[in-house]
Amino acid sequence: MRYQINGNVMQTVAIDLDPGETVYSQTNTMCWMNDAIAMNTHTGGGFLAGIARSFGGGSFFITDFTANGPGHVAFAPRFPGTIVPALLHPGQSLICRKETFLVAEKSIGFEIAWQRRLGAGVFGGDGFILQKVTGPGVVWLDLSGELVERDLAPGERLLVHAGHVGMFEPSVSFDIQMVRGFKNILFGGEGLFLAELTGPGHVWLQSMPIMNLAEEVARYLPSGGDTGSNSTAGTVAAASAVGIAGSILGGLFGGGSSSGNGGREA
Repeated sequence: MRYQINGNVMQTVAIDLDPGETVYSQTNTMCWMNDAIAMNTHTGGGFLAGIARSFGGGSFFITDFTANGPGHVAFAPRFPGTIVPALLHPGQSLICRKETFLVAEKSIGFEIAWQRRLGAGVFGGDGFILQKVTGPGVVWLDLSGELVERDLAPGERLLVHAGHVGMFEPSVSFDIQMVRGFKNILFGGEGLFLAELTGPGHVWLQSMPIMNLAEEVARYLPSGGDTGSNSTAGTVAAASAVGIAGSILGGLFGGGSSSGNGGREA
């Protein structure tokens, strides 16, 4: 099996499979494939497995892509971001925020990961229900925006806006901490709680939580109650919102278009 990651902002991962090799993904992520690839969509372990996966932010169904000859299949995330390939050894795991899983070799285990502390789930947003991938094999994970990696020493703590937590090693503990200072809570715009990551271990942070982008675009969308003579204005406003969204993305990722390639064998 060989793969290549293409692009900078809207990346794709193209995978070449030898006969008999299989990768699987959640639904609605495949871009293109050749006619040597056979698809098989199923619940990935039965009805309860599908429900558990949906509860963890994944899709109820998953799709296997098996090569009957020299196969080629490509996948892409639904939002701008960075595709992160990870080669996991037997028993090695990564903890990821929901909607991070893109595609993996068939040998990769994929399940939800519950946090030990209830407070981290009640107040930590997506922190309570996370995804866990376990080797052996290669998994491709999708983080929103640009990628920042940090190594935390034993006992070292990093306070993070919950939406910027991408994934981390199981040795890193996840908890929540209330923002200090009454004015910080009311006017700081960071919410009431921050995620607390404590080492040792490696963490991957993402620069653009999709929720932040959605909230920014939503501020410019027309009200759903506009009718009659306001419909034209609403249409213009909606068109303006699309332009504004494009401007936001352009500001985040730069105005020029460029591409980059990265490939390796697994």
